[in-house]
Amino acid sequence: MIVMKFGGTSVEDAAAITRAMKIVEPRLGEKPVVVVSAMAKVTDQLVACANSAGTGDREAALGISRRLRERHYSAAGELLGTGVFTQFHSELEAEFDALDELIRGISAVGELTPRTIDNVLSFGERISSRLVNAAFSARGMDTSLVDSRQCIITDDRHTRATPLFDDIHDALKDTVQPLLEHGRVPVMGGFIGATKEGVPTTIGRGGSDFSAAIVGAGLNASRIEIWTDVDGMKTTDPNLCPGAHRIKVISFDEAAELAYFGAKVLHPATLLPAVQKNIPVLILNSRNPKNEGTRIAARAPECKNVFKAIAAKKRITIVDVVATRMLGAHGFLKAIFDIFDRHRCAVDVVSTSEVSVSLTVDSNEAIPAIAADLGKLADVKYEGRKAIVCLVGENIRGTRGLAAKVFGTIPDVNVRMISQGASEINLTFVIEEDDVPQVVRRLHETFFAEVDPRVFD
Repeated sequence: MIVMKFGGTSVEDAAAITRAMKIVEPRLGEKPVVVVSAMAKVTDQLVACANSAGTGDREAALGISRRLRERHYSAAGELLGTGVFTQFHSELEAEFDALDELIRGISAVGELTPRTIDNVLSFGERISSRLVNAAFSARGMDTSLVDSRQCIITDDRHTRATPLFDDIHDALKDTVQPLLEHGRVPVMGGFIGATKEGVPTTIGRGGSDFSAAIVGAGLNASRIEIWTDVDGMKTTDPNLCPGAHRIKVISFDEAAELAYFGAKVLHPATLLPAVQKNIPVLILNSRNPKNEGTRIAARAPECKNVFKAIAAKKRITIVDVVATRMLGAHGFLKAIFDIFDRHRCAVDVVSTSEVSVSLTVDSNEAIPAIAADLGKLADVKYEGRKAIVCLVGENIRGTRGLAAKVFGTIPDVNVRMISQGASEINLTFVIEEDDVPQVVRRLHETFFAEVDPRVFD
């Protein structure tokens, strides 16, 4: 069997859903499981809806819900015949009535908790999966709607829940495997799950990719297809470099580094379940399905280019911790990282000296509180508006003089931190956010002036 995940732009309206149907049909013999995101921009609108309700602005929140209702009704009307639409209309009505009731409750209380946010955001995938299932069925496919909350079991860390893989695998065997054995096409929403007690959760923005990989691993899929709106992974962001090349094939390790450090095509956590089961992942374009996209596998072919790609991650804050009095003190580093752990703040890049530690984190509202806690151990300062640039490639480890060539390409740029060695396949450094466009373009011109046709297109 295979898993086919369709992102928001691949199910954004009736035309996109029709394209998705045409992509799934030739693969029916491979027993596909279809995982869908919310329609494009719907999750953002649900966030705005929840925030309005949380501040007591009930009318604004209900207005957003009303517009979402109309958008889904319009798509359903185009996709379904009159008889089917009449039946489906009542199902859609029930979902949006439940959302409106939830909005009224939040507005009345005037408080928005992480648990409530997850409940609101879950409606995007709940409704899109229902619509896609109805459309596929109306086209003659033997489909079954699967409620992801019944099989993606997570802990109760709302808005960033951690999947409980053993429980998920058991649930998938009970709910999805029998459908496949009877020749049916399961259709389910990504991004959402539930605790063991049935409380809705989400696994983070962009988590539909992760959901697809979890399902693929749990059911031992032969491959996982991620359908999006670009022709696979590129050597860098084509918005910065229009001449960026398509990567035909890349290793799990390289793709994971790129996803974590800013490549937008793939959710950073996607590859973990696939790596564990050695399941190939394909990044494909639903608007250009004939393109071969990018294949991510355990091993990639030898490449003449040193790097496979350049990624940039913005909205980074550098935190400097200086503690001369703690020089050589046992447990000092542990104390620092315990603070970040307590605030549930992930650290990206770390650099240390005898008396100081510099590290980078995603810019967020917790940083002042983190700095206050760190201030009990040492002198602390932090600076925002930084960016991480990451060059990834399996040839790094055997190429002499590489750092000199990289930094010789950008001699006039202020580089704040450098990291190489923690991973043998990336060279990472931190710069000012405003310098990202010129830095990425100059590095791309230097290292991708010529490309290996076996690996790049």
